[in-house]
Amino acid sequence: MAGIFAKIAAGEIPSYKCAESDKFYAFLDINPLVKGHTLVIPRREVDYIFDLDDDELAEMVVFAKHVAAAIKKAFPCRKVGMAVLGLEVPHAHIHLIPMQTEKDMNFANPKLKLADDEMAAVAARIRENFEAEGK
Repeated sequence: MAGIFAKIAAGEIPSYKCAESDKFYAFLDINPLVKGHTLVIPRREVDYIFDLDDDELAEMVVFAKHVAAAIKKAFPCRKVGMAVLGLEVPHAHIHLIPMQTEKDMNFANPKLKLADDEMAAVAARIRENFEAEGK
């Protein structure tokens, strides 16, 4: 049975899509640390990121790099941080988080509560920048 992230990537569960390719899907975290907090997943359901084939892992990181560039254009920040945790959902994923300071990457911080229309606007800003690069 497919997990929640596989269902999101397949369009069976709604998400705030930021970017996609035939192999990867990027969408907003529903419990963001900051505006623009995005998750990147492989469409293929794999629990542990280091169980991905070497080529697939490399492609995922390059895809995440392009998503991070779109996030940085949409939400000017010093850097976009990348974290791999993966204990809460058994599907490999990368967190991309716009940062002004390293404190923005603290997962113990209170999560933002954004309205649906604001989440949709955030995703649209990232998606427009991603698509503008032709990725």
